[in-house]
Amino acid sequence: MKQIKQILLSVILLFCIAPAMAQGKKYSVVAKPSLASYKKPAHISPQLKTFLETTARANVVFKFPQGFKEVPAPDNEDFSFDYAMAIPGKDFEIWFQVKSQKENYAAYQRTLGNKETMQDNPDSLYLGLGTAHAQAFAGDASSYFTRIITPKYLQRYNADAGRSYLLNLLDMPITKHYKYGLLITLQKDRTGTILAVCFANDKGPEFFKNIDKASNCLKFKP
Repeated sequence: MKQIKQILLSVILLFCIAPAMAQGKKYSVVAKPSLASYKKPAHISPQLKTFLETTARANVVFKFPQGFKEVPAPDNEDFSFDYAMAIPGKDFEIWFQVKSQKENYAAYQRTLGNKETMQDNPDSLYLGLGTAHAQAFAGDASSYFTRIITPKYLQRYNADAGRSYLLNLLDMPITKHYKYGLLITLQKDRTGTILAVCFANDKGPEFFKNIDKASNCLKFKP
């Protein structure tokens, strides 16, 4: 892995990261839709309607960011996401997954004190969720760099915990052969989990500018 001095990241769910990543092998790049095909949704699509219902259950607020267009979110046995969007004419896309932990937390509380039926605390599920997705996208731990999101940035999103993963992506059709990814998990105790993945073919300044454009679109309610 080649050491980078520092990347100060204003992310879709902000945090600071100082990553080290190896240069990946060359990937083929699929053509992206033209600017004319990208417009802010004039109505609530079935995908957005379902996503807003999901975010509401997890006490999450979503505001569609300017300059993006809805695209189909993958939903299969390997990658299941709730919503996706892209920037017109650019190699940049974001996928979202939101989960309510309210029912899981209630079940966990009912098992407290019973060694035979006691469950894991749902407030820690974001850790396994993030790692599992990072490995699915990057292949192994040598192809991604992880970091804890600090309280300063968690506060902006009304979250209690979170982690970031800078990814060297596997070459896969489902990710449209993107080279790099930034995966973020946020957890609000007893409430829910947010997972977001940003995809690009260049991890330079433009990548982080594009991330910043969506940095306020998703957060937990106070």
